[in-house]
Amino acid sequence: MVDNKKKIVGIGSALVDLLLKAEDDWVASLGAEKGGMTLVDNEFVEDALKKAKHPPEVVSGGSACNTIVGIGMLGGQASFVGKCGEDEFGRIFTSDLQESGVEPLLFTSSAPTGKVLSVVTPDAQRTMFTHLGASTELDPQMITPKLFEDAAVVVVEGYLLFNPDLIMATVQAAKTAGAKISLDLASFEVVHNSRALLDKIVAEYVDILIANEDEAEAYCGHRKEEKAVARLMENAPTAILKVGERGCFICCDREIYRIKAQTGGAPLDTTGAGDLWAAGFLWGLVNNYSMEKCGELGSACGYEVCQVLGAKIPEAGWQRIKSLL
Repeated sequence: MVDNKKKIVGIGSALVDLLLKAEDDWVASLGAEKGGMTLVDNEFVEDALKKAKHPPEVVSGGSACNTIVGIGMLGGQASFVGKCGEDEFGRIFTSDLQESGVEPLLFTSSAPTGKVLSVVTPDAQRTMFTHLGASTELDPQMITPKLFEDAAVVVVEGYLLFNPDLIMATVQAAKTAGAKISLDLASFEVVHNSRALLDKIVAEYVDILIANEDEAEAYCGHRKEEKAVARLMENAPTAILKVGERGCFICCDREIYRIKAQTGGAPLDTTGAGDLWAAGFLWGLVNNYSMEKCGELGSACGYEVCQVLGAKIPEAGWQRIKSLL
């Protein structure tokens, strides 16, 4: 980074994750394809929980939120912008942010807090049932440059592309505030369904573009690493291609850095792996670490979150990550 700002602000869906372990047949009983994400209503989630053998673990969630919580746990200056309900889940969400060292910049609604029932099967695959709830009510008129005051980076959730007015208000306010903009492409479905808007935002606003292999193929039209990396480099000053267990490529100022993935135990659950990778990378970036070190921190965070259920790294994991510093 070229200035002394350290603060990172995230904006996205304020959701609570309801984490369950279950067998394949239980997932099938809910009428969904294993490994997918299905939008459902609040009643569906409540009915599913009644059928579960055990109560779920409840933690704050949402892609940008997971990244910002990771930055807070690393000791960074972090804030999160979203909208939740005036209910018990909303209070859990707010409390979880505060306990993670994150400043909540939350609007509230009479609608229920958004929630994701995340079911993890024995093969570590997750199947998600999402009720967006109050998170969909975040009004573009609420998004002003003041929210991003003193921010070095604003983390924009790729899923905001489904709300064109909101994402445009966000990137314009962030730029007015003088912040860099980091955009994770979120999923290949997001890329396919929002292509024209995505091209405009990347061309005019995005400073840091993050994609995995599937997202990069949808965006660049190439599966081969070399071609995808070259295409991503054309579109953003800093671009990252994550290639799973093979690590990642970081492209910055026309230089390409190949970062190895951290290895060790087999993954228990991949929930939040990309989100926490971004937390380590962005924390390193605002603290002026080298690209190699930023990538190493991202890899460590992504590895540690895969060793637990859900997107929350335990204290022992954070201590291992911090030992790299």
